[in-house]
Amino acid sequence: MSPRSFIGALWLLWVASWALGSVWAAPTTKSVGGRAERPFRLLMIAGALLIASGAVMAHRPGAGRLWTFNAGAVWALVGLECLGFAFTWWARLHLGRLWSSDVVLKQDHRVVDTGPYAIVRHPIYTGVIVALIAIALWIGTLFSIAGLCLMVRAFWLKARLEERFLSAELGQGAYEAYARRVPMLVPFGPR
Repeated sequence: MSPRSFIGALWLLWVASWALGSVWAAPTTKSVGGRAERPFRLLMIAGALLIASGAVMAHRPGAGRLWTFNAGAVWALVGLECLGFAFTWWARLHLGRLWSSDVVLKQDHRVVDTGPYAIVRHPIYTGVIVALIAIALWIGTLFSIAGLCLMVRAFWLKARLEERFLSAELGQGAYEAYARRVPMLVPFGPR
């Protein structure tokens, strides 16, 4: 299997498994609402479209690739993508029934601060960003890099929205204490 096929298969497998995994989530008791989520969702869509456009264009002659990698480096990027996806699944399994793709409060919601949540407050976002870095670097076009930047911004906006919402719903002290101890998206990074 070529690295290109493997990368595509990994993304498809991850998306499909993620969708199937959503059936075990606990019932939602409160939602931040679609209007509040619109800014990060629009950025995610725009970023995904740019990355996809970059991928389509990258393999055409004269496509304007900024760089190319030898086979070993491409497989290293595949490994990085696998690492990112593995981190998302570790976080998702650790979070259990509290997971949601939306910014919501689940039945029996609490601050989860163990496992990958002791490394970063949003390990699922961190893992997806790592996988996106791998794919954007491999594609190597201005479109893919711009798409990556939009996606990182979208995840940052979603994380901030989620933190404000959870702080209000779970009580000021609970989430703020966690936020003071654990960095948001980058291990050992800013809190």
